[in-house]
Amino acid sequence: MSIEELYVKLEDKSFQDTDTGALFYNIFIYQYPAAEEYAIREQIENLQQRLRRPNNNLDILTINVFDEFCAYLGQKRFGKHPSMLHYLLDKEREGKQVSDTLTRNACNEDFYAWIDAAIQKHFANNNERNKTYVFLYGLGQIYPYLRTNTFLSNFEKYNRNESCKLIVFYPGHATDYGFSLFDVLDDNNAYRSIKLINS
Repeated sequence: MSIEELYVKLEDKSFQDTDTGALFYNIFIYQYPAAEEYAIREQIENLQQRLRRPNNNLDILTINVFDEFCAYLGQKRFGKHPSMLHYLLDKEREGKQVSDTLTRNACNEDFYAWIDAAIQKHFANNNERNKTYVFLYGLGQIYPYLRTNTFLSNFEKYNRNESCKLIVFYPGHATDYGFSLFDVLDDNNAYRSIKLINS
C-alpha cells in the first residue's frame, strides 16, 4: 500500500468510524521498507496536514515512541538524580552498560500509561475536530529496548476503540508467522492488529 492509498483509506468515512475493525480491535499496521524511514516520516506529517483540512476536519495525533520514551525517562527520578535520562546518558559516556536498564523501563507498565496519558490529554484538549487517528512511529529507533509485539501486547489494555484508531507505522514487512523488523529481524508474533494492505 502506497502512502497515497493510505491517505485514501484514512479519509474514507466508513474507515474513520471507530466501531469498524476486526473484533472491534482498532490497531492497524502500515508496513513500509525500512530504507524509506526518513521519507515516511515526512509523509506522516503530510498525511496529518491533509487529513486536518476542513473537508476532513480530523484530529490526528502523531507520536514518536522513541521521543516519548526519552521524555518519560527525562522526567523520571532515579534515586537522588532528578532525571533518569541524564543519569543514564552520563553512565553511557563513562562506558557503563545501560541497555538492560533501558529495556526494563521501555517495557515498564508506567511507560505504556505515559503514552496513553499523552493520547487522552491530546484528545481532551481538542474538541473542535473529529477524534479519529493516532499515528505511532519510531519503532525502529526504540529497538532493541522495546519490540513492537511487546508494545502492542502491553498497550492492549489501553485500547479505547470508541475514541480513535491507532495507525502503527512499521519499518518492515509481514511474514507468514509474524513481522520482520527492518526486513531482516524476524519476530514470530502475530500482533493482534490489522495489516493495511492493498485490497
